[in-house]
Amino acid sequence: MTRDKIIFIAPLLALLTGCDSISSQYADSDKTEWGYKKLPYDEWKFLFIYPKALPALATQALMVDGEGYKTTYQYLDNTEPSQVSVGRWNDHLGATESYYNKGKALPLMLRFCWDSIIDKKSYETLIFFKKGTWEQMVTPYTDNRWNETYYRSTMIIGLAPEGKVRVWLGDRGNPVVPQLDAKITTVSGDKMKMCKGVTKSDFSYGYDEDIKEFIRDKTYPYGNW
Repeated sequence: MTRDKIIFIAPLLALLTGCDSISSQYADSDKTEWGYKKLPYDEWKFLFIYPKALPALATQALMVDGEGYKTTYQYLDNTEPSQVSVGRWNDHLGATESYYNKGKALPLMLRFCWDSIIDKKSYETLIFFKKGTWEQMVTPYTDNRWNETYYRSTMIIGLAPEGKVRVWLGDRGNPVVPQLDAKITTVSGDKMKMCKGVTKSDFSYGYDEDIKEFIRDKTYPYGNW
């Protein structure tokens, strides 16, 4: 993982965020020089998952954050199965520990490469995050069971057949929170930019027996994703 500072350029910021103006209060102690709120905790994490028996693999990622850094992730944590997601994404996806997939400021943009074993195809996905996600990530919530304060500091990214991508924030045992205002674009083939030639899968291998058994008598894409 490498994290490099981006030169502060107003048009670039407007392009990333969709804003035409930049807050004059970016020098406030609780904001970055790009005008975004600082995280009230050290770091957040993002996890990639796939539905039960419909494997996918995230391979590389690039993120631009609210402190003006570009982070390149040459290595990503394992893409894990959501065993409770059959036919649709479950409301309780769970979470795992993250070693590589971490951020130190609010995410503005995330671009990543991934392989769909089911589709036998590589994809490139670009996500632009907006105010709804940022506000949730810096807002303190109360866990009434333990009278503790927590933050939605875990992002879960679901990779499904047909190149479908969904994004949620974890909510400490409560149903995950869909990030409906995130703009998600997924392409493949010649339309890919960063991800051309990036794959860690042998699509000629075919499916393992457990996958064949799971999809038998089912219709592609095996659910509503």
